[in-house]
Amino acid sequence: MEHNYIDKLAWIYVKDGRILSTRSQGKDTWYIPGGKREGNETDAQALIREIKEELSIDIVPESISLFGTFEAQAHGKPEGTMVRMTCYTSDFTGDIQPAAEIEEYAWFGYEGKEKSSPVDKLIFDDLKMKGLIV
Repeated sequence: MEHNYIDKLAWIYVKDGRILSTRSQGKDTWYIPGGKREGNETDAQALIREIKEELSIDIVPESISLFGTFEAQAHGKPEGTMVRMTCYTSDFTGDIQPAAEIEEYAWFGYEGKEKSSPVDKLIFDDLKMKGLIV
């Protein structure tokens, strides 16, 4: 079966054994912050722009580090539509404040997995296996 891929970037930020997750207005599923690149943006440029738009903070470009890439059925899309999520960690400056379409953010341990999209569930599993979340 041929798959259609949605190329996305995500920012993995773990504090005190919990990962930062966001919920958009009108949605009941939580997502790790990030989004799709625009035009010819590099991963870093897209990540910096998306996180600024969603959380009002500035990613420190020289601190960006690849965490991993995860693939799963895209949430709410036709069967066979896959999301490929390239995840990065980084430092940031500023105070986290929900902006744009983001209604709220929360810190989840492993229990937050069930509130998340299919690809995020793989990331939760990976974080748990690595001992990064409780």
